[in-house]
Amino acid sequence: MRNRYDKDEAARFIATYADSPPELALRVYTSRLIGQESELVLHGGGNTSVKATVKNILNEEMEVIFVKGSGWDLGDIEPPGLPGLDLQYLRKLRVLASLTDEEMVNQFRTHLLDASSPNPSIETLVHAFLPHKFIDHTHADAIVTLTNQEKGEILLREALGHKIAILPFIMPGFPLAKAMAELYELRPEIDCLILMNHGIFTFADDAKTSYDLMIEYVSKAEEFIAKAGVGQKEVVSIPTIGVRPDTDLVLPILRGELGLISKGIKQHFSLELRQTDDIMAALERTDASELLVTGVLTPDHVIRTKNYPLFLDFSGVSGNEEIAQLISKSIMAYQKRYDAYFQEQVSAKNQKRSKLDSLPRVILVRGLGLVTVGATPKAAAVAADIAEHTIRAKVKASAVGPYRELAESFIFDMEYWSLEQAKLKKGKPLPLQGRIALVTGGGGAIAVGIGRQLLAAGAKVFLSDINEERLMVVCEKLQKDYGCQMVLPLVMDVSDEGSVVRAMTELVAKAGGLDILVPNAGVAHVARLEDLASDKFQQVIEVNLKGVFHVIKAAVPIFKRQGMGGGIVINSSKNVFDPGAAFGAYSASKAGAHQLGKIAALELAEIGVRVNMINADAIFDDEGVSSGLWDVVGPDRMRSRNLDPEGLKKYYRDRNLLKTTVLADHVGKAVVFFASEQTPTTGATLPVDGGIPAAFPR
Repeated sequence: MRNRYDKDEAARFIATYADSPPELALRVYTSRLIGQESELVLHGGGNTSVKATVKNILNEEMEVIFVKGSGWDLGDIEPPGLPGLDLQYLRKLRVLASLTDEEMVNQFRTHLLDASSPNPSIETLVHAFLPHKFIDHTHADAIVTLTNQEKGEILLREALGHKIAILPFIMPGFPLAKAMAELYELRPEIDCLILMNHGIFTFADDAKTSYDLMIEYVSKAEEFIAKAGVGQKEVVSIPTIGVRPDTDLVLPILRGELGLISKGIKQHFSLELRQTDDIMAALERTDASELLVTGVLTPDHVIRTKNYPLFLDFSGVSGNEEIAQLISKSIMAYQKRYDAYFQEQVSAKNQKRSKLDSLPRVILVRGLGLVTVGATPKAAAVAADIAEHTIRAKVKASAVGPYRELAESFIFDMEYWSLEQAKLKKGKPLPLQGRIALVTGGGGAIAVGIGRQLLAAGAKVFLSDINEERLMVVCEKLQKDYGCQMVLPLVMDVSDEGSVVRAMTELVAKAGGLDILVPNAGVAHVARLEDLASDKFQQVIEVNLKGVFHVIKAAVPIFKRQGMGGGIVINSSKNVFDPGAAFGAYSASKAGAHQLGKIAALELAEIGVRVNMINADAIFDDEGVSSGLWDVVGPDRMRSRNLDPEGLKKYYRDRNLLKTTVLADHVGKAVVFFASEQTPTTGATLPVDGGIPAAFPR
């Protein structure tokens, strides 16, 4: 592992954070160096601290410890992410015989320098009880790989040398802090502490040395493991895989089986698929199940991934029914095992606990890849990052010796630990949390409003358009507020059935399925019937009518494989009921699409898919994104009425009953209403036009 410390960069951090003690600025710098190395920490894992002397409000000097706060990631931490506490007081706590977790947290909160600070790390007392100025703690892959070996302690000493000390696994908190301080006092010459099945601590009186030691020890572990792998007998891959599992079949079926937790209750999970060369090779090993279906590298991971993955092998299995049966049986067996583990632990510990759901979070599919499961796309991605590192570590560990997982008693304590569960920050889920939506016509103004409202309601949104340049403008606009994970582009031509099918395949591979389809793509052409060229008429029909047909047809198999219902919301037009002269191609195509929606409502009700229509009118733009339709129609309408752009908008505002401007967000809110299934409604039409009497549904 490369040492990234740069003295000039360190000096720049001191200058940048001149309002903070220089020790804290250096702590921020080396914390970021650690946090930006995924082989050291992942997603909030690990913690760092620094001790300093500062003046309080009375201008009195006091000893303070700054330690990583909950909710902050070391990779981009700022000084507020390292809350300060009264160090002298915290050290007094060591005389106590015991200290509950709840009281420990209370002592942290009541001895913060700033009451608005985040909760300090659970391991704050470890940092406080050790005497060193700078302390770094990580769950480095190479270190935990060695700690999870049958002869872990022997291997660690062989790999890292004589200046380390090793403790068996102890739950984080007061007992661990006391044990580590006592061990250090017995061996004050050490500069590194290893906690088995957990991670590594390095320490020194300056930032650079503590960081250098972390990189040095992790590098030694990496080199030791690599050396053990040289000349390792190659594991023969499975020769019977043959045809790879079909992503289009497996992921929606899997997502549906996971979502149908019990009869009448649905949960929409996000899936993430990883197919790196390392992952695919690991899954084809002859010992893949034996090697990989083992416990977590460090118990901190259990709240993200569960202790064990689910392993699926579709060799010799084909067709929807057989795939669904295998998935269903495998998930039920996994749940049965988890339920037994839960009952064994609560009985052995004589505790009362509310059982968490028993579904897997990591699924290893031979021939397909790593699939992770989360209540949100972020949760699935976090689980995938951890699982990917775990697979690599276990493969490397196989060259060193047999894997030794941590006892389930410790895993249970961590999984059901209130302080660990708090990291997940469970709150009331958003109405569309876990749902996956596709909005066509993604490069236009209405798509901005639809996308924004779906995202605000918790959905992951794919926007599609044939015009990649316009599409990326909208995607980037929404990504600024909701993140790249939640907004993804799909270049797709809705008039081309092959293009639609390919895009749907890409969508399933990236998200696992589909819950909400919003056919929104549309084009316009202005011409009276006597002047309307056949090719122009056909062009409008291809997009506005056949495009709706293509995307609905392509979505139906996904809905069926999931078995969880779904929603289709067609953006029709006020012109369905109130057409305009010289606008025949558009009005006829939209009326046809509207009628297709009604047919789809009749046909898809049996699989729980609701189909509804929105008739919108006069939506010109959204914060700089223009409507493709009004780009075409606007000039003619302005000429015919002798109006400028603002005058045209006023004309359309004044003609509706409510005398209101209709916005893209209004359409988006209507989509969310239908998609969130607040009423048992299908086949309905909802005008979003401010009130146009001639366009009232009838």
